[in-house]
Amino acid sequence: MIPKIWLSSPHMSGKEFEYVKEAFDTNWIAPLGPHVNGFELDVATRLGEGVHVAALSAGTAALHLALIQLGVQYGDEVICQSMTFSASANPIKYQGAVPVFVDSEPDTWNMDPEALREAILDRFSRGKKPKAIIVVHLYGMPAKLDEILAVAKEFEIPVIEDAAEALGATYKGRATGTFGDFGILSFNGNKIITTSGGGALVAKDERQIKHTRFLATQARDAAPHYQHSHVGYNYRMSNVCAGIGRGQMEVLTDRIDRRREINRYYRDALKKLDGITFLSEPSADYFSNFWLTTILVDHPKVTREDIRLALEEENIESRPLWKPMHMQPVFSDVPFYGNIVAEKLFEKGLCLPSGSNLVGGDLERVTNRIKRLYP
Repeated sequence: MIPKIWLSSPHMSGKEFEYVKEAFDTNWIAPLGPHVNGFELDVATRLGEGVHVAALSAGTAALHLALIQLGVQYGDEVICQSMTFSASANPIKYQGAVPVFVDSEPDTWNMDPEALREAILDRFSRGKKPKAIIVVHLYGMPAKLDEILAVAKEFEIPVIEDAAEALGATYKGRATGTFGDFGILSFNGNKIITTSGGGALVAKDERQIKHTRFLATQARDAAPHYQHSHVGYNYRMSNVCAGIGRGQMEVLTDRIDRRREINRYYRDALKKLDGITFLSEPSADYFSNFWLTTILVDHPKVTREDIRLALEEENIESRPLWKPMHMQPVFSDVPFYGNIVAEKLFEKGLCLPSGSNLVGGDLERVTNRIKRLYP
């Protein structure tokens, strides 16, 4: 059987095992331990800007705890980018709140600042002030942060940056995840680095991160017995998983460099094919980690689905872009603002295999199969 080429599989360096072995040797198999502390410090140091970090079980957990700390409750409204994975929107529903979805703009494929303003003004006219704005940095590409943050400041609405796909990306030299009131990271198995499963909440206020850790460990009060004055959650990262993360952090720069190299390979190999365009950095202000290389296919005889199925026949995994949240059955009855940018991206967009462990022969298999489709 032809070897499988995965979209984005974990890429271990070997250093991870040293940390995991240390956890076993010292019997720190309990949920918390020195690797959790060390991993939080590693991530905070990498991000800079004086931020603090809480290591959690998933990026979804981080987003949920951010919404809780922003006071989001039943019946509140939270603005969310429509073009994203469902984990960006689901925690809104956890709180009994209502998502209000906003379209993308064509440059970064992220939240459209003009549609954001339109959404806020319309919600205001209905007597509703959104409690938060969730902006996503899709596929490692920073959003138009200056414009989005300006709108948020004008209307005094806090911002949560979903940087789950964007660790290592920067906007004007500053790490994504450090601009908003809170930042979200993911270390799922398909991300640029992984802790197997895991995520993190980022904030400038250390008190918020301390409260995050409190809520994430079942909100146990300081007492000799089990006493609880708040609803808590079992959201903390384990010491073993954090050990994997510490090893991964040591090779993060290498992983980013490789993903960007793969992106360049695809651009060069497919540049002569009509109708294929790439998500690109709009200017020197944007530095993408290119977690996934993504293309749009606009050709009279070849579609995105033609390419996806042809690759699948060759045991090569690819994936359509995220189906916008306002098109999802579970969110069919919630407000949406914008045009059809996100819908068109979904219709024409495809994610190509982008794992940092892919070799030249793998990439050649992908591009040769795509080329054979073209007349």
